[in-house]
Amino acid sequence: MKTPKQSAKQSVKRRRAVTNPIERANLKDDETFIKEHLCPSTPTWTEWFSPKTNEKYSLNLVQSGNLDPEDLEVCFRLVEETSRLDYEASTIGWKPAKKLAEMKSPELRYITVKDNAGSLRGFTSLMPTYEEGEPVVYCYEIHLKPELHGTGLARTLIGYLENVAANTPPIEKVMLTCYLSNQRALAFYKKAGFEKDEVSPEPRKLRFGKMFIPDYVIMSKTIGRSH
Repeated sequence: MKTPKQSAKQSVKRRRAVTNPIERANLKDDETFIKEHLCPSTPTWTEWFSPKTNEKYSLNLVQSGNLDPEDLEVCFRLVEETSRLDYEASTIGWKPAKKLAEMKSPELRYITVKDNAGSLRGFTSLMPTYEEGEPVVYCYEIHLKPELHGTGLARTLIGYLENVAANTPPIEKVMLTCYLSNQRALAFYKKAGFEKDEVSPEPRKLRFGKMFIPDYVIMSKTIGRSH
């Protein structure tokens, strides 16, 4: 999830130098992106077994334009299922058309999680981009069905985003936005090593004595370079 202000700034930055390393990474096909940026430690990275049930799940990285429309719909419904209340309670509000449009962003890539029956049970989405002029891997979403909570899968998915950051110079940071109302997610991110980033908005006084109190926090984690 990114705020409208963040998305507007990002679109401006995208129009600048199309030959920069971030743009080059985003232009690569999925197979090349996996090989050169995701850099899984094993060729069997696409197989994951639940420690709770030993059920096998399949992972796959796919660019938004190559995502099956039915899978995109399931991803959208999963966002709605897990986060709609947080959106509705925020100043941004729940705007399904805008959220779906964001999820179709051409430079966005998904790592999907499917069970043995081929049913999509979770996903994360990411994009190498710039935030306030700083190159980052932005985690747009990470959502899992209840049976996958507490299995370590979310941490595994975050690890793949960290891989992308480590293998996409000059990126050295994974960044994300989290609603302050989502205490469970905040606790997870903090445990995974994320901290409040310096670009995260602070409370401030507005005109006529009104106060702006942010209802979200921008968090980041610095990643060591692989090579």
